[in-house]
Amino acid sequence: METSSFNHSFFPATLPSFLLLFLTVNLIGNFIIFRSWKSSSHLGASCLMSLFHGTPAVVMASHALLTTPRATVHSFASPNTAVESTVLDFSMAYFTVDLFHYLIFIPNDFIFILHHIATLYVFATCRFAVGHGAHALLLLLILAEATSACQNAWTIAGYRKHDVVLARRVRELLSPPFYLFYTLVRGLAGPVVLYDMAAFYGSGAAEGVIPRWAWLSWLVVIGFAILVSVLWVIRNWVDWFREKNNSYKKFKCND
Repeated sequence: METSSFNHSFFPATLPSFLLLFLTVNLIGNFIIFRSWKSSSHLGASCLMSLFHGTPAVVMASHALLTTPRATVHSFASPNTAVESTVLDFSMAYFTVDLFHYLIFIPNDFIFILHHIATLYVFATCRFAVGHGAHALLLLLILAEATSACQNAWTIAGYRKHDVVLARRVRELLSPPFYLFYTLVRGLAGPVVLYDMAAFYGSGAAEGVIPRWAWLSWLVVIGFAILVSVLWVIRNWVDWFREKNNSYKKFKCND
């Protein structure tokens, strides 16, 4: 079994490299790929970074969980392995760069900024302060980022739906399957994993390994994030059904 990668260094070699990677992606998005978007280039750049993070994070986290042998009963309190810590570094780098991106370009989006700060808190405490528990967080990371590619395509199409016909069609085509996938992953699978975490930590199985303040704060932050995600997708479902209903009424009137 791999040994824990936890140490007292706050600057692991992989973190600066990943920070540089996402900073480069951000600059390419802002000044090359989405330059023609003018005032909206920062929105496209954020989505581009998310695309570079989401699916790779799912692959990396899945690999970490599948290749790390451990007793299932101890998995939520096991020491972080080197590969798990690398995934945490990768995600922390993305959230850090995107957080500063939002603070500079979209400072009024308080919910998104708070989401990034909260996520960084959970990952950073797991990575540097506790050194255990990455297994549970990577499970949630997989669920959170499984919808990333679809969501970013949906979001980018939404930015241009009023002036690009193809973008509007892509948005309309993606909306129902994206909302359904998001609902299943964030609204059903996410709470199940959160419940398993709460039951595990609440039983005292992590006593002496993961401090109570750590796992309690993780549960609160993750639970709130899931709640916000569920409310967000419900709002989108409502808007989608309203649009379909209005379209049907217009069709009936013209019939």
